[in-house]
Amino acid sequence: MIAKISSAGILGTGFYVPDTILTNVDLEKLVDTNDAWIVERTGIRERRIADKDVPMSALAFRAAQRALENAGVGADELDLIIVATLTSDRIVPSTACILQDRLGAHHAAAFDLSAACSGFVYASSVAIQFIENGIYKKVLVIGAETLSKYIDWEDRNTCILFGDGAGAAVYGEVEAGYGVLSFDLGSDGSGADAIQIPSSGSLHPVTEEMIAKKMNLIHMNGQEVFKFAVKTMGATVLTSLKKINMDRTEIDWLVPHQANFRIIQSAAKRLHLPMEKVIVNIQKYGNMSAACIPVALAEAVEQHRFRKGDIIALSGFGAGLTWASCIMRWARED
Repeated sequence: MIAKISSAGILGTGFYVPDTILTNVDLEKLVDTNDAWIVERTGIRERRIADKDVPMSALAFRAAQRALENAGVGADELDLIIVATLTSDRIVPSTACILQDRLGAHHAAAFDLSAACSGFVYASSVAIQFIENGIYKKVLVIGAETLSKYIDWEDRNTCILFGDGAGAAVYGEVEAGYGVLSFDLGSDGSGADAIQIPSSGSLHPVTEEMIAKKMNLIHMNGQEVFKFAVKTMGATVLTSLKKINMDRTEIDWLVPHQANFRIIQSAAKRLHLPMEKVIVNIQKYGNMSAACIPVALAEAVEQHRFRKGDIIALSGFGAGLTWASCIMRWARED
């Protein structure tokens, strides 16, 4: 009989971003835009860009190594690896399998998960179920992207937004009453076309014609995405709180998806949180999709911003359309 445990949470975190920095001033040389316009509308000042020959797995590997070290967990102790991404190295095999071999996690199952910018929270909810049900003891969750490889650098509405990076967390059993307390996942497929790469699968296979039309690159309806995000970012956190009879005033920290500073401000306002209690790094990294939340989380850990017992809310939204949040009581002595 499999013995269930009471609590599962984060044992360690890590992140990695490429060295190359692309500033707003650099973008002024590529498209009709300027630094003031970008900052005013997004909050982004710069983003990191991976070299053309560097795959997503290389970023994920570095973040995973750091998370394992931070957790004091060996790769051979991992039971499962989940990679949340929309920019996997290849359609087949999964990038998680590539990392399983490269990390030396010889006992771990591995798979990729696709929920775009909500991916890390989605993947974390899966990890929690495996651990709390006693099936696995330690699960590595990674959110990683190389979005720069899918950007139309002549489209000023999208090229200013995205960057590359990877964040990771090791989940395992924690002290009773700590760890992940609740989560909320959701989707609205009627908005599927709001953020998409039209030629990226079996519907419209990549051909010379598709490439000529730039259908293999990111297309986005910015206004629709903004309205959706403002509506859902704070609401999903309130749903997660309601499930555990917790009030928004009990939140110590919000770690949101880093898509737009105004969206982050809107979520904080709905949750009655001062901005000094919101983890924000969008100015440095831009929107890294599934990597945003784990990078922000790991950076906050590195800066010793959390204390044991703090109530932390994670919240994201993304293509699909999807949304996700979770509430955790921080279990580490940082």
